[in-house]
Amino acid sequence: MRQVLAQPGPTRTPSRTGSPWPTVLRGAAAMAAAMGVGRFAYTPIMPLMHDQAGMSDSLGASLATANYLGYLAGALLGIAAPALLRSAAALRTGLLVLAASLALMPLMHDGGAWWVLRLAAGAASALVFMIATSALLAGLAAHAEHMTGWAFGGVGAGIALSGLTVVAVQQAGSWQGAWAACAALTVLLTAASWGLAPDVAAPAATVPTERPRTRRWFTALLASYLLEGIGYIIAGTFLVAALQQGAPGWIGSGAWIVVGLAALPSCALWMRLARRVSRPALLTISLSLQAIGIALPALSTSSVSALAAAVLFGATFMGVSTMALAIGTHLRIPRAVALLTTGYSLGQILGPLLAAPLLRHGYHSALLLGAALVLAAACAAAACCIRFPHHLTQTA
Repeated sequence: MRQVLAQPGPTRTPSRTGSPWPTVLRGAAAMAAAMGVGRFAYTPIMPLMHDQAGMSDSLGASLATANYLGYLAGALLGIAAPALLRSAAALRTGLLVLAASLALMPLMHDGGAWWVLRLAAGAASALVFMIATSALLAGLAAHAEHMTGWAFGGVGAGIALSGLTVVAVQQAGSWQGAWAACAALTVLLTAASWGLAPDVAAPAATVPTERPRTRRWFTALLASYLLEGIGYIIAGTFLVAALQQGAPGWIGSGAWIVVGLAALPSCALWMRLARRVSRPALLTISLSLQAIGIALPALSTSSVSALAAAVLFGATFMGVSTMALAIGTHLRIPRAVALLTTGYSLGQILGPLLAAPLLRHGYHSALLLGAALVLAAACAAAACCIRFPHHLTQTA
């Protein structure tokens, strides 16, 4: 069944009546910069910093936590100051802060300075992600759903590009060169996304005084997205290391690139399916598939299982975000994107804390915990399916 995202006001932007591709490409570039490079480049660079900069395991984990805390701070800022989510200046400032935080990493040699820079990168990533998401959901509302999916696929493109960049640099360079190359990549992506225009607020007179009673579905959605944040970050933190340990060779070393390549078209494919199947049902399916992908390396060490795990994880984690945020927007909950992003970021902080006691005996127990939590997220999404209001009127 085809779903229509109801918007709270009749405001229109040029991107809704003209070609959607300029908005898609600018949004994809913003997503690639904020998430694919700004957040996830640390995953392939971290081993280089351990080997070449003498970074301890505890400091490496602390830098990851700093990024998650920054992401939470950025999400909370979106709730406290919703006008920022409609600000082109805030979007551009976030992109510039992100690029600067990456460029400064190789110039510092102090753990405290690195911690502050990763904190700033996390906050900037969250802000850019929320503003870009709001701009895409509003600017592409009159176009086919899969157009939004292609824009969100920019995260996968950014992951693949940053992974390839780090692999190329590490052959003849250092950890400093890897950060500098990723900063340069972020600058290019910032330039490509500079013209992305967030949707302006609807005039107060046109905003309906009554909102649809959709909070019960949103509560189930928020619970699902929180649980996904916990389980996903456990996989995002340890999946590649587990694959490298269990499947040496090109599959282990290139797992992160495979994740990015699988993520690139995934959002568009999931949104195409949304033309015939309800988004809550697809969210349930994608979470179930992701749980299988996370559990596979804990159940089998074969190359086929490793490749399947990377593909399943990459093909679902951004699709889950795309559908969850689209469902939240459809339910017309105020600041839905910021609320969902906050729940997701809280999950990302809780995930490593829950998994840490299980790492004494390797990654298998942690991955099984992550898979169980994502399966619980699928159950919460299934609850959201019950009598879901696919059609909302403007004054319902």
